[in-house]
Order: sequence, then C-alpha cells, then structure tokens
Amino acid sequence: MHDQHLTSDAAFQAWLDGRTAPQAPAVQYGGYVAVVRDAVRRGVRVQRARIIGEPVSAYVRWEHSLTGPVNVAAGEQVRWLPRRLASILALPGNPYWVFDDRLVRFTVFDGDGEVAGQQYSEDPGVIMACRAAFEAVWDLATPHEDYRI
Repeated sequence: MHDQHLTSDAAFQAWLDGRTAPQAPAVQYGGYVAVVRDAVRRGVRVQRARIIGEPVSAYVRWEHSLTGPVNVAAGEQVRWLPRRLASILALPGNPYWVFDDRLVRFTVFDGDGEVAGQQYSEDPGVIMACRAAFEAVWDLATPHEDYRI
C-alpha cells in the first residue's frame, strides 16, 4: 500500500548499489517460502495484492524482481494495482493480512518506512471490511506475470 518500506534491508541496499545480496533470496526468505509452500500444499490460497505508485520506486522495482522467484515460486498468487486505479476504493489505513477469516494482522510502519508494530483484530466487521477491500483490489489488479515495470 506504499512505495517503499524496510529500505534498510541489506539485500535491497545491495541491489541498489548493483552488488550481490548478502544472501540469495531463497536463503534470506527461505522460512517464509517454506510456510507458504506448506500452506498451499494443504489447499490454502495465499494471495497478495500490492498497490503501487507509477512510475514505480526503486523499492517496488526490487520487490517486483523478487516476486517471481520468491513469492510466486512458493505458490503465492500476486497482483499489482497502480495507485491511480485505487482512488475509488475504501481501503484500511495500513497493510494487512487476513488469516482464515478469523484474524486480521495490520502492519504499522513509521515515517521512515520501518516496521513500528502490528495490530490485530478478530472483530468480524473489521475482517469483513478487510476482505471486501482486498477483493475490490484483486478484481482491478494485474497478475504478476502480466505486470510490467
């Protein structure tokens, strides 16, 4: 939902400088990949929608370059929505994950794009609003394999 965060990430800094990342993406994100693969094998749908400004920031270019070999390879479905197309949508104020229609985890970032904390809600109304917002974004967004930077 924003164009850069966690810009202190060593892999991002290396990419910016044209250097090899300290760890290969498969190693750095291996724990995440294992969790997603396991969930997908159990029949769980893992979907991610990214709302981005265009032209894209350096961070989004880096994120896009990792999405195929990390997220999609793990079994995640990813779509991209240019922010100009999101103006008509009612969206939560922070990025979030909905887990099994029972829990929403919001990630709160500080002004420098670093994680400041998480907030959780089990309120059915909040969950329903977040699901509806996600579905609206998903319907407008472009699948990763079709989105060109």
